[in-house]
Amino acid sequence: MFWSDKRYHTLNFDLRSRFGCKIIKLSVDGGFTCPNRDGTLGNSGCLFCSDSGSGEFAGNRALPIREQLSQQAELLKPKWPNGKYIAYFQNFTNTYSSIEDLERKYEEALSFPEVVGIAIATRPDCLGGDVLELLSRISKKTFLWIELGLQTMHEDTAILIRRGYVLEQFEKAFEKLNSLGIKTVVHIILGLPGEDSARILDSVKYVSRLNPYGIKLHLLHILENSDLLDYYNTNPFHVLSKDEYIGLVSDSLELLNPQIVVHRITGDGSRESLFAPRWSLDKRSVLNGIDIELKRRDSWQGKFCK
Repeated sequence: MFWSDKRYHTLNFDLRSRFGCKIIKLSVDGGFTCPNRDGTLGNSGCLFCSDSGSGEFAGNRALPIREQLSQQAELLKPKWPNGKYIAYFQNFTNTYSSIEDLERKYEEALSFPEVVGIAIATRPDCLGGDVLELLSRISKKTFLWIELGLQTMHEDTAILIRRGYVLEQFEKAFEKLNSLGIKTVVHIILGLPGEDSARILDSVKYVSRLNPYGIKLHLLHILENSDLLDYYNTNPFHVLSKDEYIGLVSDSLELLNPQIVVHRITGDGSRESLFAPRWSLDKRSVLNGIDIELKRRDSWQGKFCK
């Protein structure tokens, strides 16, 4: 099974099919924080999270949202002069504010020329009734997806990484979004401490059964000056090799419902701040390696999905 020239259901394929042109995500910083950082749940964030709230390539939060979008669009327009945009609220928790503030910022992003949709990354425990009502209204007038950082289905790992919510909270949030017809993208991290391939694939199979709109598969990045690096130095754990990661991603894709859109299969680490694994900086090599491995296996997304 192929999606254009790929053996998995890529976001590029999905968006081109919907809009008939190249769609580019513009990552904006909405100026939010996180209950796992402001003292509500904790002060340090998730164990793996960076100081930028896992948004190393987001815009400058000191600038208005339209200006952030304008700066990024200007950089990308020479490459895709006829492209349109999705405004991506990426870092920290982008539903963690007053309804008035959220609506103002979302509408500011949607008013930018050639923006055809909006993507909002958040936490399952930051989707109260008033937020869901706002998101439902937005979804009725534009293309919207919500991203939830599950990372793992295993509660012991969730405690270790300081995720700050239990699986039941994720499931309830997912069900509420689904009941409102709001698309959801679920994040899974490959390579978390104490997780072997079987546990990682358990999480992938769990997400596949939920059948969300999309999934993001991330490689665990250990960043300089991070709590995760401190943990690694005192509790050394196995860091995936490039070949191991390519194999795990291929295994994951084989188990994944072919309807699920694959939004990401590797991460974008900052060259300056990435401690390990350094091989991941060559993103093109990783992506090519996954293509080669799927071809070698004569395999595709969903081949072993049950």
